[in-house]
Amino acid sequence: MTSPPPPAKSDIDLLDAWRAGDPRAGNELFNRHFDSVCRFFANKAANEVDDLIQRTFLACVEGRDRFRGDASFRGYLFGVARNVLRRYYRDKRYHEARFDPLMVSVHDLGPGPSLLIADKREQELLLQALRRLPMDHQITLELYYWENLSGSELAQVLDIPEGTVRGRIRRAKQLLEASLAELSESPQQLESTIANLEGWARSLREKAGVKPELND
Repeated sequence: MTSPPPPAKSDIDLLDAWRAGDPRAGNELFNRHFDSVCRFFANKAANEVDDLIQRTFLACVEGRDRFRGDASFRGYLFGVARNVLRRYYRDKRYHEARFDPLMVSVHDLGPGPSLLIADKREQELLLQALRRLPMDHQITLELYYWENLSGSELAQVLDIPEGTVRGRIRRAKQLLEASLAELSESPQQLESTIANLEGWARSLREKAGVKPELND
């Protein structure tokens, strides 16, 4: 009789093993969460996605002691990714005023294409509109729609009280609808996009790139 396979290791077990010098654990953790982290950066810094992914996973290892097991690893991971993204854009704007992710959008910082490929005009419109939101509002909606993060996880990522998450989501949706209204080519296109906003958003979820190799 064949014995059952061993239970899958938890994220924190893999993180501990990688930090202790096991590259296989690092690759397993990397592969487990790569698509999600790629989606996180794909519509915010398309030309730097590979580098930002590497920075995020290495920062997870370096900051292991600050991660408490009673919190969500995904919340920790996306919180690190958010900090990596903010540092990236702060460095690009070193000669300008203080960077505020609740005021400044990715589009403001450097308009350009998304790594995600839209099949429908509504998807393309949604990607453009998301990039015009203040960065933390864009992060909120993309994690809400694409990664199904809970309120406590979103609070962990955004470093805000959990009780304010619902209001943050509501405000981000209001800004998104205003951005869609500015970008739409017709009332019919706007209506089609907003009427099935969640569907269009989730249809973009699997359009991340191809896994690169993780450096040991």
